[in-house]
Amino acid sequence: QAQMVEAGGGLVETGGSLRLSCAASGRAAGRYAMAWFRQAPGKEREFVAAMRWRATLATYTDSVKGRFTISRDVAKNMVWLQMQSLKPEDTAVYYCAAGSPPNLGSAEYEYWGQGTQVTVSS
Repeated sequence: QAQMVEAGGGLVETGGSLRLSCAASGRAAGRYAMAWFRQAPGKEREFVAAMRWRATLATYTDSVKGRFTISRDVAKNMVWLQMQSLKPEDTAVYYCAAGSPPNLGSAEYEYWGQGTQVTVSS
């Protein structure tokens, strides 16, 4: 019984903003790092951002640094991704993940959500 539920995706114009949320429950709601990944059609899933359980430092992929901000509430087992200055290349299905990966940027997370679609129009 592990659930990761994302919400907040939608259609926005270039330069717009969206805030994604993810709620973890069951086995996914442990002392885990939480992260956001994304996958565009025909492309590999890629790392976006992550924070460890103690929420000290955040890690971002270079393409979103300065535009995206990850935050979490450990007690509530929730994580958010605030996205600003969105670009068409940000269009993808965004997935929330939880786990204890050797490296935050790796895809070795134990629990995954179903994803939420983010579409940025030009």
